[in-house]
Amino acid sequence: MTSAREAEPGGSLSEAQAAGLDREDLLDIYRLMLVTRGIEERGQLLYKQGKIPGSFYTGRGNEGSAVGVARAMGPDDVGTPLHRHVGVHVVRGVEPWRIFAQFMGRQDGPTRGRDGNVHFGDLALGTIALSSHLPSTMPVAVGCALAFRIQQQPRVAVAWYGDGSAQRGDVHESMNLAAVRQLPVVFVCDNNHYAYSTPNRLEYAVEHLADRAAAYGFEGVVVDGTDVVAVHREARRAIEKARAGGGPTLLESVTMRLEGHAVHDDASYVPHELLAEYAKNDPVDRFRRWLAAEAGVGEDEQQALAAAVRHALDEALHRAEASPLPDPATLLDGVYALPDALDAPHHR
Repeated sequence: MTSAREAEPGGSLSEAQAAGLDREDLLDIYRLMLVTRGIEERGQLLYKQGKIPGSFYTGRGNEGSAVGVARAMGPDDVGTPLHRHVGVHVVRGVEPWRIFAQFMGRQDGPTRGRDGNVHFGDLALGTIALSSHLPSTMPVAVGCALAFRIQQQPRVAVAWYGDGSAQRGDVHESMNLAAVRQLPVVFVCDNNHYAYSTPNRLEYAVEHLADRAAAYGFEGVVVDGTDVVAVHREARRAIEKARAGGGPTLLESVTMRLEGHAVHDDASYVPHELLAEYAKNDPVDRFRRWLAAEAGVGEDEQQALAAAVRHALDEALHRAEASPLPDPATLLDGVYALPDALDAPHHR
């Protein structure tokens, strides 16, 4: 028995327009999804060429969820995207060449070569970097929301986490505080069926993770994360509700992981027939078909857009490869806050 609201599909073009998306918006969302997938496909090639240190994690299958939510955020909102959310960074304005530079540990990446290849954010663009303990940024997002409330700013924080992270204590503490204080925060759970190799049936006993929202005292919504139009509609609704003082929402985006946890994982624990079923709802292909059927975006227009994205990403990759490695002499730059540089130094 579910207590969460189950969202309707994205529907027709007129329904998308009623949710605030005109044809140009829809084409831009498709472009952003293509850019996101293209970045990660090239990232995998860089890894195989030995140009990416460590392992490499992709969000193949999560593009609709990442782009749909980020596209619904306001320019002054903040978010805590995770390793499968390159699309959030793309939407918020991180240039692809800087993402490639980050992958390769170069000087021009957002962390200037000082953190993991997918551990990055850009505070100027409203994204806060993740750490490997994935839900650890949820309290940070709630803290941002509390600051917005105290300062009476019409801003919203978006906190992403996954079905595996949902079992950790910091998730529950974050939601409880957000509910008690009615904070302007939206919790987005990307439920891709497996927490690394642990299936949902061994993770939780409720029908939907969004059912937990009612226990905290706010709304839970389940949306098909492969349907970018539906994701955008529900994310926009939740974000604007939070901005208007309506408190938190838990948006469970039921999505998929079309590849293993990382390049070192062959996903052999996922039944082949299930992966084949997932592939039928690839969010990029699904939206391409929707655009053709509902918005009249023909094959020629789609191919032209895809070609433009490929060209832009090829140029971005060349630029990133020309970026230097960080100078070892600058290793400690930006690591420690010097007291005299603080706005309100504690020693005074």
